[in-house]
Amino acid sequence: MNALLAALLGVVEGITEYLPISSTGHLILASRLFGLEGEGADAFDVVIQLGAILAVVVHFRGLLWERTVGLASRKPESLSLLVALALGFVPTAIAGFLLRKKIKALLFGPAPVAIALVVGGVVMIVVELVRAKKKTVGLVGLEHVTPLRAFLIGVGQCVSMWPGSSRSMCTIVTGQLTGLSTATAAEFSFLLGLPTLGAATIYEAYKSRDALAGVGATNVVIGLVVSFFVAWAVVAAFIGYLKRRGLVPFGLYRIALGILVFVVLVR
Repeated sequence: MNALLAALLGVVEGITEYLPISSTGHLILASRLFGLEGEGADAFDVVIQLGAILAVVVHFRGLLWERTVGLASRKPESLSLLVALALGFVPTAIAGFLLRKKIKALLFGPAPVAIALVVGGVVMIVVELVRAKKKTVGLVGLEHVTPLRAFLIGVGQCVSMWPGSSRSMCTIVTGQLTGLSTATAAEFSFLLGLPTLGAATIYEAYKSRDALAGVGATNVVIGLVVSFFVAWAVVAAFIGYLKRRGLVPFGLYRIALGILVFVVLVR
């Protein structure tokens, strides 16, 4: 791997991590296209998520600081967000611990990614059309993320362990189905990504530290920095977009990409 390729993968990660189009799926496909395979390449794809994680911290810095300070005085809104994030994280942590190795062995390839892209795209479009027909707006504001909603979103997040499905898609759509507005579901999805992606990144960095050394520290830093700045811009733009429009264009993109993957990469 060279610096240019590391930067390119950082761009892919930054764009796709928080859009409902699957960062893991895109990185797997990009790695295959550029001939990057092996434990080091897989670990690199996970570790550069740290840049995207930091982008969410920066974007929500005001809210996170307010809620952190509020915990000291036991403010209800701070405690409720902490509980919601914990309940959303636990199902994925358990599923990841039990199924991670099997999923990585069976599903990290073009065919499973293509299937997930198409199925996820169809689900997104159907949910959007049903909501439009019923003129559903949804509840606006993180205060509406109750413990039950948070847990259900966490269960939905477990589906995203299938590469190509997209953590953002699974959590946003589940949030919509529990009655949240699309923008609020996205905001909670991004915040839930902090413990979820953070835990995965730390674990993968430690477990694959020797393989990462082969990739090169400079390349890892380049991927992290690029993914941070790209994701920072994407998060702000995506939340603004969702306050005005829906997810149908992303669903159509997923279906088109899934079909393309079948035609080009699946043999």
